[in-house]
Parts: sequence; structure tokens; C-alpha cells
Amino acid sequence: MNRAESEAAVRRMLEQTPPQVPPELYPDAVRRGTRMLRRRTATRRAGWVLLWAAAVAFTVWALTVRPWVEPPSQTTPPVSGW
Repeated sequence: MNRAESEAAVRRMLEQTPPQVPPELYPDAVRRGTRMLRRRTATRRAGWVLLWAAAVAFTVWALTVRPWVEPPSQTTPPVSGW
């Protein structure tokens, strides 16, 4: 089936009247959709909380350890008695 034939087949399917749907399908779909949205929202919130906690932990670590400060040289002993 080439592209023109497949597009024509899709157009025919879209122009047809929709098939009859069992009445008990709608509440199930709404319930499942609501559950999916709640899970997606909870996952998104948990991700933001974890990102925030990681940023706070990194900031506290950086302020405590101060990795940007060069450690003192320990290759030569301190000079005294000059």
C-alpha cells in the first residue's frame, strides 16, 4: 500500500460514523485517566522535590568543604627562625 492509498484509507475511516461504544466503557476510561493524571502529577512533584533536595545538599556540601579553595601546600616544611 503506497502513501496515497494509506491516506485515502485513513480518510475513509475518519469519515465513517463512530462505532457504538459500550456504556460501561466511559466510566472505566475516566477512572483510569484520572488515576494516570494523579500518578503523573505525583511523579512530577516527587521529581521536583528530589531536584530541590539535591540542590540544597550540594549547596551545603560546597559551603562546608569549599572545594574552590586551594589546599595548603604540604611539600615543604614551614620556615621558622628567620
